[in-house]
Amino acid sequence: MKVAEDQVVEEDTGFQDDEESFFQDIDLLQKHGINMADIKKMKLVGICTVKGIQMTTRKALCNIKGLSEAKVEKIKEAAGKMLNVGFQTAFEYSAKRKQVFNITTGSQEFDKLLGGGIESMAITEAFGEFRTGKTQLSHTFCVTAQLPGEDGYSGGKVIFIDTENTFRPDRLKDIADRFNVDHGAVLDNVLYARAYTSEHQMELLDFVAAKFHEEGGVFKLLIIDSIMALFRVDFSGRGELAERQQKLAQMLSRLQKISEEYNVAVFVTNQMTADPGAGMSFQADPKKPIGGHILAHASTTRISLRKGRAEMRIAKIFDSPDMPENEATFAICAGGVSDAKE
Repeated sequence: MKVAEDQVVEEDTGFQDDEESFFQDIDLLQKHGINMADIKKMKLVGICTVKGIQMTTRKALCNIKGLSEAKVEKIKEAAGKMLNVGFQTAFEYSAKRKQVFNITTGSQEFDKLLGGGIESMAITEAFGEFRTGKTQLSHTFCVTAQLPGEDGYSGGKVIFIDTENTFRPDRLKDIADRFNVDHGAVLDNVLYARAYTSEHQMELLDFVAAKFHEEGGVFKLLIIDSIMALFRVDFSGRGELAERQQKLAQMLSRLQKISEEYNVAVFVTNQMTADPGAGMSFQADPKKPIGGHILAHASTTRISLRKGRAEMRIAKIFDSPDMPENEATFAICAGGVSDAKE
């Protein structure tokens, strides 16, 4: 594991240069006449890069204590000078997409389904009933994200936000054994936080953004297990549904921006609900993932998980911008997610 860690650090030095185009420190605004006090105010709410300013509305910036409309205009103008805020050719965008990396699931079949694993600069959502392997997948990613992989992927650290008290460090040790890596190093590279309310979950994202900025290029993956659990508790009934979906939309927008801003993979798990109206429409499966259209549109790739025989599980691409709808079978073993043995 030490070798892998060295590689992470080595890769880091070049990483910053490669990403200069979209990983510009907010401190650079000083050259454009923005004072340090105002920069600090933005950092406190997790805006740490020039791109982060571009991704934040004027209204949201005005809500930061101590920032007037005039100051916000000046900040936006300065950020605009430093970034190319217009169009680029598909060829230029294609070159930028070369920075995207994939993190293996631990199963070759599953990886093939996803085109190499879950990708960075995207949100991958896995939903299914209980015991379909969502949390096991999250734990496996905690280890596989740290391992050097294909196409020069060097491995890196992970942040795990736990909303249901399902995270077990001992589980990581078993998975580390399978990949022959040191327990201590694996656990050291996972930053864990327990979220108790949907508001707390949102506040933790400010910390996440600050951490990704502080250790640029070191973190490769953010896991939230599960994304909707606390929203389900904090907002009940149809009367609070609109407010819940609005808050959820803000959170998912933040996740999308973080994944693009810092080139990290975001993996979220989601629960299922019985659809009371489905009986009327003769649907084969009356259960559906919660979160509605807002979560459906925000997730780049959606994976549906269901139980097979014994330890077997079936993953299906539910929605993806570039992968065909298909299925893969995998197994859950002591060492995490692996290929199903025939």
